[in-house]
Amino acid sequence: MADTTIRIGGASGFWGEAGLATPQLLEAGGLDYLVYDYLAEITLSIMARARDRDRNLGYATDFIDSTLGPNLTEISNQGVKLISNAGGLNPAACAVAAREVIAQAGLDLTVAVVSGDDLSSHKSLFADRGLTEMFSGRPFPAPDSIASINAYLGAFPIAKALDRGADIVIIGRCVDSAVTLGACIHAFGWQADDLDRLAGGSLAGHILECGPQATGGNFTDWQETADSLTDIGYPIAEISSDGSFVCTKPELSGGVVTVGSVAEQVLYEIGDPQAYVLPDVVCDFSEIRIDQSGPDRVRISGALGYPPPHEYKVCVTYADGFRGGLLLTFNGFDARAKALVFAKASIARATRRLTALDLPEFTETSAEVFGGVPEGCLEAGTETYQEVVLKIAARHPAAAGVATLLKEITGLGLATPPGLSVFAGSRPRPSPVVRLFSCRVPRSEVKVQIECQGKTFVHEPRAVDSLPVARPVPHLEPTEPDHSGQMAAVPLVRLAFGRSGDKGNNANIGIIARRPEYLPFIWKALSPKVVARCFSIYLEGEVERYLLPGIHAVNFVLHDVLGGGGIASLRNDAQGKGFAQILLAQAITVPVELIGAQR
Repeated sequence: MADTTIRIGGASGFWGEAGLATPQLLEAGGLDYLVYDYLAEITLSIMARARDRDRNLGYATDFIDSTLGPNLTEISNQGVKLISNAGGLNPAACAVAAREVIAQAGLDLTVAVVSGDDLSSHKSLFADRGLTEMFSGRPFPAPDSIASINAYLGAFPIAKALDRGADIVIIGRCVDSAVTLGACIHAFGWQADDLDRLAGGSLAGHILECGPQATGGNFTDWQETADSLTDIGYPIAEISSDGSFVCTKPELSGGVVTVGSVAEQVLYEIGDPQAYVLPDVVCDFSEIRIDQSGPDRVRISGALGYPPPHEYKVCVTYADGFRGGLLLTFNGFDARAKALVFAKASIARATRRLTALDLPEFTETSAEVFGGVPEGCLEAGTETYQEVVLKIAARHPAAAGVATLLKEITGLGLATPPGLSVFAGSRPRPSPVVRLFSCRVPRSEVKVQIECQGKTFVHEPRAVDSLPVARPVPHLEPTEPDHSGQMAAVPLVRLAFGRSGDKGNNANIGIIARRPEYLPFIWKALSPKVVARCFSIYLEGEVERYLLPGIHAVNFVLHDVLGGGGIASLRNDAQGKGFAQILLAQAITVPVELIGAQR
């Protein structure tokens, strides 16, 4: 096994990522790989519609136009290899476009394609088999409603493409971390049973997969990066052959790399930290260590791995009617009450109109009011003056039903309570609702292929010992130490970092204690019942709580809390991105002596 370190830059966290990442990382120099993550579940449905319009589309065009086009010469000069899931639903077409750009630049770079994740041809088979949703138990969607079906592939096919001499590897749907892990497997010769190393490489990929979220973006202590967001640095992982790594960023770039910024990204959307399931390994991140090793340098180690499942997770997106809505503002006295009166009237008028048009009722309606007393309006006697934003939205089986609500909202504009204003152009149009359905299929039903230099190779995965492996024993709950001094209630943000995000209709909230001694008090205060109460207006399922003693952290999973999630939801925060901020505002009681020196 090679005893070296490889340097990998994370240059994209979603389709639409800033174009400055690639040139910034190339300018930093010394990189072996650049990795790009473009895909979310909903992204695939967008790509499906593009492919339906044009059989040569269905991939992340940004990878061609914004990444390869302007940077190919420098990529070639530095000998940096690129790995990307930009292939989306059409990796072959993405590869054709990449080769055309390379030829136009007069360069000699080899493009490999990993395919086999697209299972759209199996939709009738899966429906007949009666597959159910792995979280909710819902039945398989009607085949004629399905936009895409994709298995989450792993990293070993990517490594094989690199082994075959690829300079650029393009893949369709894979787990986000696989683009990084594939480079590690290739560079270090890791095998399928090097489970702890695979877990470490996966963790490095998890840190890189969201771009600047590890370098101060979306950071609890946002003030540390407020003056440098314009030039925020993108993350670099310096990965060793044992699976440990250092996270850093280009010198003189903006943002920060600290224990807090990296720990937040570690907990981002991981669910159970002792069972983060990937195609190549089941990871246990609960006892990792994160240590500041220098300015903007954080070392991460201690990931553990267990054999992966014998099935692939599969993502199905399907059409489920239409949705639409408007954002409006109200100001003045009792603005919140005015907004709610207007919303109620708009929905009532639209509902009455549906009856007249012989259309069914709305599947769901939503009215949310955001805001309060603005700065500068706190003089005596103005306490009831408010400026708020009102969102009115609805779902309906037909586009015409949603259009009815949008028309009635507009039509009521002259009859509204005073203080209404709208910043908008033309009336918005109904948009299709795309839902996510997750299930599992046997690996044997997914035929993965690698095309490189005009030859096609079938990926034959090496079997890992199929004997069941005992789950790690849950960690002992932290116990509150004896104390006899004065206690004080402070906002959780004084004691912890926080980050939240979504997995379908579930939300994850990761809380990391700023000091180890805070953890017992946080654990005691934030029971699942307390967290459920904080989100009671949204929560339909249960709350699970997990401990990560290695980094003094807690991860919460809130089930059925996002109104369907993604673009199926009518919620303003359909991905739970603001949930950590809600939790960080909760009061936590701690001994006064523990917080005397805190901000």
